[in-house]
Amino acid sequence: MSSVSPIQIPSRLPLLLTHEGVLLPGSTMRTSVDSARNLQLVRSRLLQGTSLQSTILGVIPNTPDPASDAQDLPPLHRIGTAALAVQVVGSNWPKPHYTLLITGLCRFQIVQVLKEKPYPVAEVEQLDRLEEFPNTCKTREELGELSEQFYKYAVQLVEMLDMSVPAVAKLRRLLDSLPREALPDILTSIIRTSNKEKLQILDAVSLEERFKMTIPLLVRQIEGLKLLQKTRKHKQDDDKRVIAIRPVRRITHIPGTLEDEDEDEDNDDIVMLEKKIRTSSMPEQAHKVCVKEIKRLKKMPQSMPEYALTRNYLELMVELPWNKSTTDRLDIRAARILLDNDHYAMEKLKKRVLEYLAVRQLKNTLKGPILCFVGPPGVGKTSVGRSVAKTLGREFHRIALGGVCDQSDIRGHRRTYVGSMPGRIINGLKTVGVNNPVFLLDEVDKLGKSLQGDPAAALLEVLDPEQNHNFTDHYLNVAFDLSQVLFIATANTTATIPPALLDRMEIIQVPGYTQEEKIEIAHRHLIPKQLEQHGLTPQQIQIPQLTTLDIITRYTREAGVRSLDRKFGAICRAVAVKVAEGQHKEAKLERSDVTEGEGCKEHILEDVKPGSISDTTDLALPPEMPILIDFHALKDILGPPMYEMEVSERLSQPGVAIGLAWTPLGGEIMFVEASRMDGEGQLTLTGQLGDVMKESAHLAISWLRSNAKKYHLTNASGSFDLLDNTDIHLHFPAGAVTKDGPSAGVTIVTCLASLFSGRLVRSDVAMTGEITLRGLVLPLLVNM
Repeated sequence: MSSVSPIQIPSRLPLLLTHEGVLLPGSTMRTSVDSARNLQLVRSRLLQGTSLQSTILGVIPNTPDPASDAQDLPPLHRIGTAALAVQVVGSNWPKPHYTLLITGLCRFQIVQVLKEKPYPVAEVEQLDRLEEFPNTCKTREELGELSEQFYKYAVQLVEMLDMSVPAVAKLRRLLDSLPREALPDILTSIIRTSNKEKLQILDAVSLEERFKMTIPLLVRQIEGLKLLQKTRKHKQDDDKRVIAIRPVRRITHIPGTLEDEDEDEDNDDIVMLEKKIRTSSMPEQAHKVCVKEIKRLKKMPQSMPEYALTRNYLELMVELPWNKSTTDRLDIRAARILLDNDHYAMEKLKKRVLEYLAVRQLKNTLKGPILCFVGPPGVGKTSVGRSVAKTLGREFHRIALGGVCDQSDIRGHRRTYVGSMPGRIINGLKTVGVNNPVFLLDEVDKLGKSLQGDPAAALLEVLDPEQNHNFTDHYLNVAFDLSQVLFIATANTTATIPPALLDRMEIIQVPGYTQEEKIEIAHRHLIPKQLEQHGLTPQQIQIPQLTTLDIITRYTREAGVRSLDRKFGAICRAVAVKVAEGQHKEAKLERSDVTEGEGCKEHILEDVKPGSISDTTDLALPPEMPILIDFHALKDILGPPMYEMEVSERLSQPGVAIGLAWTPLGGEIMFVEASRMDGEGQLTLTGQLGDVMKESAHLAISWLRSNAKKYHLTNASGSFDLLDNTDIHLHFPAGAVTKDGPSAGVTIVTCLASLFSGRLVRSDVAMTGEITLRGLVLPLLVNM
């Protein structure tokens, strides 16, 4: 058989000075390039070179830090390793640097340094033979017993590891397939050794000397593994596997050496993260992605910015509740009682929740409905969502969407961006820890739109029961099942919700409360809550229902109960002051043994003059409990009534009627006034009216003129022709507010009929609705 000539490296090599470790032939190492000389070497040779020889470098271990950029070339170690640059990765953050993946080929000796700038180049002499087909049998004969002894220790070390790990099994096969002269360098680079020990192996040019120096290192690692296995024998098999895979998972990472402890802890975290991925119940697709990312993470240096991003991504994937859920409480009777205790009225809404429970009891695989509560502020839409979660026994999470104008808030950022993070949906699932919570999408009608996208369009996939079982967040880039999530959206109006999004939700109207309902809510919920917040008890303060009615009618005008709740808070604060002052006076009286003034007691009722509650602060004795809040006390605490009952006063003459105007805040009443005077039959309209409302006024006067005889309507001269020598002025107060719409028709007709008939309109009736030329009042259809 003809001999094969050895492979030669170039006689001139550019020198790469490294301070992160010692590269041995046959091993692979990542090294960071950030010094001026090394940066120039990478740019000139690796990035611009085209031949294979341009990727061969001379790697010299350097004890001084090359980042110092000294003007003179530091002393060079005489022996280095010729290496092949396999991969180059560059970054400009936080400063320009490269990361090289290099593989050692053979040893060389520096004969002469040819130049030092911009990077060192030296004439070298190759020390190791590089043969494509080495003569293994000849090597074994030359080394004899020394080679067999080394091979025995190497096999013993590898077999102490977990052979089920692919890397360990591959290493075991390499022991038999690789030439024996390459094994000392490869095993030295894998086991834990100090840089000084690796440098000694690098300097060992003689193969026999290399075997003699490596055998004690193998024995030391074997003894270290035996000791660790003995001390950790009580741990579970998984923990043993954590110990076993360390040597082959990362270069220079076998227990029992002098490596940095922080690196050990970080590597332990990665191993535990890998264990969590294996034991998690995530879908197969997500599991494949995690396995791929964990393999990338192991090969990635911690200094790379992508290292933290990848680790954060894997931690999120592990923490997500892929298959973790809570069990619904399906007791219909208990759910009805709980809803009734938490909320008064809202029958339609509570009925829908009970229907969902009933169907869920019959079919466990029911998808979560997409509900949308539409109503004015303060009627309890958000608190109802929390009560629904409490009724079902589910976790609750609120997502405020008011002002959101970036679709990434819903679908997350792609991981290519710095500071990327998942969307609010995925982040909420991570927070609650289950995959079937109740998500409250608050203020869905106040979503914005900007150059960053339309979040309302991003919600289309989330709120579609036919699509959200396969929701893909841009950050995860893996499908997540949202079909078991119960989504509840809240809105004040549907006018600003896009039609496509509105079509995906089941609209449930939540109307404003009547006076009777507000009284019940106040005494069931609001007053007890305020008493608890202010440290008062029912034995110290009493608020009769008549007083509550006065607060509702004279101090608030709203569809909900938020202002009413604040009024009760103001009353409780005033009473708290009186109670605290009374306790102080009582203590003072006890100290001074004052006996007079026993008949002077404070009682906030008719005994107190309209002067105010503060007039009683000079009384000698503390107030008598409980303090009763009546109308005089209300005037003292809350001030004069904000909404006096002006309705009856304004309707004390003909030609005035009350209409109802819809607003997103729940609506309000609107007066319509009419007067007549001698003239030429003209109709004057004032109050910033729109075209539709003007047409309603002309329609109303036409209908009244055609039915004047039927309803005995006459003008000032007694004629049934209402506009005969008569001008009519129709006015809508609050002239600074623009008004329009057809629903004022019936109010205008009533106002004009009152004017021409001389009869007063009832002060306790308000009306709304469009009229036709035939006198029909059409039902009100408002896009709420």
